[in-house]
Amino acid sequence: MSGIRVLAGTRKGAFILTSDGKRKNWKVDGPHFAGWEIYHMKGSPVDPDRIYASQTSAWFGQIIQRSDDGGKSWNTPGGGPATNPQGMSMGESNKFVYDGVPGTHQWYDGTQHPWEFKRVWHLEPSLNDPNHVYAGVEDAALFQSKDGGGTWQELSGLRKHDTGPKWQPGAGGMCLHTILLDQKNPGRISVAISAAGAFRSDDGGQTWKPINRGLHSQYIPDPLAEVGHCVHRIAMHPSRPNTLFMQKHWDVMRSDDAGDSWREVSGNLPSDFGFPIDVHAHEPETIYVVPIKSDSEHFPPDGKLRVYRSRSGGNEWEQLTKGLPQRDCYVNVLRDAMSVDSLDPCGIYFGTTGGQVYASADGGDSWKPIVRDLPAVLSVEVQTLK
Repeated sequence: MSGIRVLAGTRKGAFILTSDGKRKNWKVDGPHFAGWEIYHMKGSPVDPDRIYASQTSAWFGQIIQRSDDGGKSWNTPGGGPATNPQGMSMGESNKFVYDGVPGTHQWYDGTQHPWEFKRVWHLEPSLNDPNHVYAGVEDAALFQSKDGGGTWQELSGLRKHDTGPKWQPGAGGMCLHTILLDQKNPGRISVAISAAGAFRSDDGGQTWKPINRGLHSQYIPDPLAEVGHCVHRIAMHPSRPNTLFMQKHWDVMRSDDAGDSWREVSGNLPSDFGFPIDVHAHEPETIYVVPIKSDSEHFPPDGKLRVYRSRSGGNEWEQLTKGLPQRDCYVNVLRDAMSVDSLDPCGIYFGTTGGQVYASADGGDSWKPIVRDLPAVLSVEVQTLK
């Protein structure tokens, strides 16, 4: 029978939750890297036992960890932290060094600041090679490693795009937090940056174009600007890579031309502000979001934790509440804290800043907490094991 492995990164360590295909009883293993912020963990689709983790600390810097046995043990490929707290490189491997001319980006007050490496927000293993992995970092840049995380090279065409000096931080920093790879078009990479917008490369990351036409952001000087939009998350179904779904800083959006144009599909949501968005494994028109009240009040409307599902690719939404707290609930669900498995029926998972990880084994119809009282959950990824 198939098994499920849930990788939960939290403010105080990594946790691995496992179950069989019935998804009723769960084993909790952890914390790994106790006390460290684990911004993201993700397994290789080629080799599920190969897992990468971003381990970071304001005091000790950034470390990439790798497991080759499904999270039972970990090693630091190349050794050494990526940076020390002042952002200075330490050692010759497992480090991230911006390539070429340093350049600048825009700060909150409009002044220019030099690019500074701070942390890895997202790790995206290649669809074809377990040793090839991409990393999205803060300050916003895209790196890749082809030796299992030992050495890293910047795909600097993105940061050197002529709009780069106009990029500026969102409230969480200027982070590249979403990386989408296209199985049908190996040269295509789509990324999202807060607060710059979405960008696409069709040549393996050498050159890039902004893909923000149709986005509207009322709090920037030009609401329809080419860049400057605070994109929270982008999702894609692998069978339809030209259809993208976006949760933005206000507005749920959809594109059917790989991001060249967008239209709003917020429809009847109680709030179109939120962070995660994901797509059902077998139904490319079924999508999930978790609305929160506003950009200043990061909790569910009315204190009711509700996932919203659209079976029509947006516009028409239904609230999913069975098994979720419907009173006095004031948690948030962060951008990387939702994932789906590929079993049938499809399983949906999300983690909260209150330390719960909820799971639905029936596509969202009903939910239960598979673990409670973890540290605040930063990321959730699911692996379906044969």
